[in-house]
Amino acid sequence: MLDALDSRLLTTMRANPRIGLTELARLLGVARGTVQARLEKLTARGVISDFGPTIATEQIGYPILAFASLQIAQGRLTEAVQWLTDVPEILEVYGTSGQADLLCRVAARSTPHLQEVIARILASPAIQRTDTTIALSTQIPFRIEPLLKAAVTPPPA
Repeated sequence: MLDALDSRLLTTMRANPRIGLTELARLLGVARGTVQARLEKLTARGVISDFGPTIATEQIGYPILAFASLQIAQGRLTEAVQWLTDVPEILEVYGTSGQADLLCRVAARSTPHLQEVIARILASPAIQRTDTTIALSTQIPFRIEPLLKAAVTPPPA
């Protein structure tokens, strides 16, 4: 749960990723110490997970974005995840419900390179099958601001 100040703080930081604490405090109309304390609290709670830059994979030579759904051999999830950890083109892996066991976000240099990455994934005996979808365009990029606004808890009455 977030209060209104936390939501405004996070939204302002997302809009101005290189902003300093003093400027952030000025924009929010609160003391610098308040901003620093809130950031420490949000970081300790795991609300803020990193302060790193977002990298555009297409700008570093990986213009193909794909999602690979994986079916894992019974009881071999840990082995499959360890295998996937060693594939640098795999950006994220999520455990899922439904027909697939894992969903991977994959970056590739080209479609032939994507085919090589999928072959590398399938080289693991723990991974039985893949189903891959190539993203053609981004319709709604990653966003968090609407959720930050929705997550604000009303003040106690």
